[in-house]
Amino acid sequence: MGETLKDVQRARVSVALVFAVHGAVTGTFVTRIPWIKDHLDLSPGQLGIALVFPAVGASVAMPLASRIVHRLGARTALQGLLTLWCLSLALPALMPNLVTLCLSLFLYGATAGMSDVAMNAQGVEVEERLGRSIMSGLHGMWSLGGLIASGFGVLAAHQEVDARVQYAATAAVLAVLAQFVSRGVLDVRPTAEEEAPPRFALPPKEALLIGLVGFCAVFAEGASMDWSGVYLHDVTGASDSVAAACFTAFAATMAAARLAGDAVVRRLGPVRTVRLSGAVATVGGLLVVLADSPYVAIPGFALIGIGIAVVVPLAFAAAGRAGTNPSQSIAGVATVTYTSGLIAPAVVGGIAQASSLTVSFLAVTLLAAALIPSATALRHRRPTDAPAATGSLEPTH
Repeated sequence: MGETLKDVQRARVSVALVFAVHGAVTGTFVTRIPWIKDHLDLSPGQLGIALVFPAVGASVAMPLASRIVHRLGARTALQGLLTLWCLSLALPALMPNLVTLCLSLFLYGATAGMSDVAMNAQGVEVEERLGRSIMSGLHGMWSLGGLIASGFGVLAAHQEVDARVQYAATAAVLAVLAQFVSRGVLDVRPTAEEEAPPRFALPPKEALLIGLVGFCAVFAEGASMDWSGVYLHDVTGASDSVAAACFTAFAATMAAARLAGDAVVRRLGPVRTVRLSGAVATVGGLLVVLADSPYVAIPGFALIGIGIAVVVPLAFAAAGRAGTNPSQSIAGVATVTYTSGLIAPAVVGGIAQASSLTVSFLAVTLLAAALIPSATALRHRRPTDAPAATGSLEPTH
């Protein structure tokens, strides 16, 4: 069944709101992590162990997503997975000990990862039908949703609202919104000739090189998000308040760059955009490495944020075009990128322990520079067995 241009434009708005809702769950969760730590009397090491489990759950569950999308159809799968992700927000604050907290965070990460795959696959479908880049803006909506939700979380924490109440109320509201905003997405279904993917679909080989591009960007993102404040405090002698403001600058520049990124992609194309992004992030990394004051390091982290902002959205878009099953290819790229986010903070800490944080961010800078030559992996390649692009809005699979 074909879609009209009005249907596709409606789907674009719907999937943008889906990204915002997804980001709002994350933004809500992270602001009350200190409450969970204090409530369960966790040591920093115990909290660190618990916070590994969302990424583990996502990495394990993501390969299942393409089978779910194939079986239920894109719209139903996205509605269900996004709703489960929203509802899972209520669980961590209710857990009585570290073990149950880890289990709840595993489930939280699993539903996050599967809904992430489903919504990015939907974004690729809409982008293909519109014939122009929208993925960067969609990820910008994710960042915007996270920033807005984190603001409410900070307010709740300031008013000393019990996190169990806040998480439960927010989960209920976001679950209702998830059902509502998902109604307008494209209801893409497999053709009679299309084989179902395996129950646990491994990444197709086409997605691996694309995944490595995303790996470099997410490593720089994870390292900067988790270590920028420590770097400013320990290396440049910044105060606690200035160090905390660095994350805000980093997150804000990433969100702004993603929202503006589609215009750049339409002008330069994905390959040249990622090369330019890699160059900007490399300059930012060098500023961080050479910084002897926070007034040099903060612009450096901001440039890293600008540089890596559009890389992952473009990697997902390229993955959706790399194989005959977009959700399976996206799941492969997402698994690689989530793994990068999982190991980045630990690797940075390990290098810092062996040498210094400056050397750690030299390694981050080298990974950012690797985006420049590796950008060719994102070159648009339509699968040989996929139908040729036309001006029609008919589904391509």
